[in-house]
Amino acid sequence: MTATTADAPPPGLRLPRRRGTELLLLVGAVLISVYGYIDVGLARQNAVPGDTVSYGAGLGALALLGHLAVRFRAPYADPLLLPIAVLLNGLGLVLIFRLDLETPRNPAAPTQLVWSALGVGLFAAVVLLLRDHRVLQRYAYVSVAAGLALMIVPIFFPAVNGAKIWIRVAGFSFQPGEFAKILLTVFFAAYLAANRNALAHTGRRMWRYQFPTGRVLGPILTIWLISVGVLVLERDLGTSLLFFGVFVVLLYVATGRTGWIAMGLLLAAAGAAAVGSLEPHVHSRVSDWLHPFASIDAGRGAGQLAQSLFAFAAGGMLGTGLGEGHSSLIGFAMKSDFILATFGEELGLVGLTVLFLLYALLVARGYRAGLALRDPFGRLLAVGLASLLAIQVFVIAGGVMGLIPLTGMAMPFLAQGGSSVVTNWVIIALLIRISDSARRPVPAAAETGVIAADHPGGGRSGASAGPYGVEDTPYRYGYGVGGGKERDR
Repeated sequence: MTATTADAPPPGLRLPRRRGTELLLLVGAVLISVYGYIDVGLARQNAVPGDTVSYGAGLGALALLGHLAVRFRAPYADPLLLPIAVLLNGLGLVLIFRLDLETPRNPAAPTQLVWSALGVGLFAAVVLLLRDHRVLQRYAYVSVAAGLALMIVPIFFPAVNGAKIWIRVAGFSFQPGEFAKILLTVFFAAYLAANRNALAHTGRRMWRYQFPTGRVLGPILTIWLISVGVLVLERDLGTSLLFFGVFVVLLYVATGRTGWIAMGLLLAAAGAAAVGSLEPHVHSRVSDWLHPFASIDAGRGAGQLAQSLFAFAAGGMLGTGLGEGHSSLIGFAMKSDFILATFGEELGLVGLTVLFLLYALLVARGYRAGLALRDPFGRLLAVGLASLLAIQVFVIAGGVMGLIPLTGMAMPFLAQGGSSVVTNWVIIALLIRISDSARRPVPAAAETGVIAADHPGGGRSGASAGPYGVEDTPYRYGYGVGGGKERDR
């Protein structure tokens, strides 16, 4: 262990753990979800649902399990991450229960509650067993091999709704790509953390831009091309866009060069144009996006995208009220792709604004946890995981609102989908672990004024490269959210 006194924090500095704040917010999240559940029952059946107590007790037990795991293993973690995730998951269960009333022969809420319980169980397991996020850096190539394998397997199974992204065995189905996105993000973060200086400062200069050598950029670019190629074969444009977006964001964070953003946008536009013109399934979605009312003009009635736009328009500012919309008109995807349309119709623009603010706050706290770290891998991993959520929300909301073509992805925590809700809980667990490392006081710092170099929040061995330079960071003391003292060099 090496040490330095140059970056020592003020003696006696202690950050509040704020676990009591987290518990209070969790109680509020559960109560809001239970109120929504009761409201749906009153609107549709003029009675409080008979299983309200069991629903509230189940959601409360899951929230308590997550809180206890955080309290005992990550006491300095961000107090907002877990309550926001519980609230989003609870609202998703309420919406799925509301939509089950339109399809009584095909209920999805009980199954979604089981998947949510599994997700919270994995959340607790990750928080309890993963004592240091930097351990994941050792398994970068194992992660990429497992991620690519998970993406390749669905090619050999029949397509579902035009895309080969599902594995169905004996009535059980799941989406391997949801798990692959976490594994590939771990690989991208580990590789870029190890090669960030070479990516930023070496290579051939062309005009105003400096391009890294093929030896440095080649491996990660090859892995990305393989993953995108597999996803194109599966006709899953949404996940391809998700991987590409995270790849470009992490390149920018690792190097601090805005040229990667411009190049990424150009490549994304070129790839989307090529796939949209050559792949029939994707081409049909592009056509629906460009002409959402074409089926009405042809006398065939409104398609899903048109019905979604009508739902948002009917919601207006305050919405029609939970349970008072016309979600059944959207069709078979109302519980998955288009669940946001039901939210917009029944809770209005105000409700949508609150929902997007919750997602934005979740992503912002993930970014802030990354900024508070001194180790490059942790910073890149936090940014990558938060970007997964941000890009996914943008892609889904943009498709349902007619901003971009539909992609067929699931809204995080809100939409029906076991694989999606489980992986989102794992993402929250990793962000919890990272934020705990960012806010945890450096060992022995208060007594000796010395920062241990192997602590993720301090020491020059963890100095980060990127937009702030090789050893510069906006959180010089590594204390991060809610109490870190800033210092400008």
